[in-house]
Amino acid sequence: MRVVRGDVPLKETRDLVLLSLLVALSIVLRGLEGIIPNPFPWVRIGLANIMTVLALLLFGFKAGVLLTILRVLVASLLFGTFLSPTFLMSFSAGLCSTLVMGGMFAVFKQTFSPIGVSVAGGFTHNLIQLCMAYFLIVRHGEIFYLLPVLALIGLVTGLFNGWVAVLLYQHIIGQMEHLFPHLPRNHDKKLA
Repeated sequence: MRVVRGDVPLKETRDLVLLSLLVALSIVLRGLEGIIPNPFPWVRIGLANIMTVLALLLFGFKAGVLLTILRVLVASLLFGTFLSPTFLMSFSAGLCSTLVMGGMFAVFKQTFSPIGVSVAGGFTHNLIQLCMAYFLIVRHGEIFYLLPVLALIGLVTGLFNGWVAVLLYQHIIGQMEHLFPHLPRNHDKKLA
């Protein structure tokens, strides 16, 4: 096994660098999404969640949770929303959706594709944000009338984000096999 300075295996170093890149990309995507014109001020595509699905696929549950926590914390510090209701809604929804997606990958890996898991994550994210909006801001039960609309939005954005994550996953795995042919192959290219 090849090692780098400090006797850290090359695979661990490669994985740490790749996970760090996914965290950075998720923060960049979050920022870019904020400047994309949007006809609905309370709806976003959730492009940063593509990186969460990718982290879950490449590295598993712990990495997905870590990416979500780091993304929300760093983005909130950069955009000035730390500890605001926006931060609390984003943190709770992001963490819950990552927990649901990670659980589905662990328990139902043979049943659901990454796209299906992403759809569940999108729905969970919207549901938790709606609940947090109720508890933190609105306090009117009528807010839950938005649930069917948000469920549809979660379906569409989950499909898109899952599809992009699968495409990126297949590309990354192909590149890793080309760049690191001596490392073990523990990823399945055929996901969708």
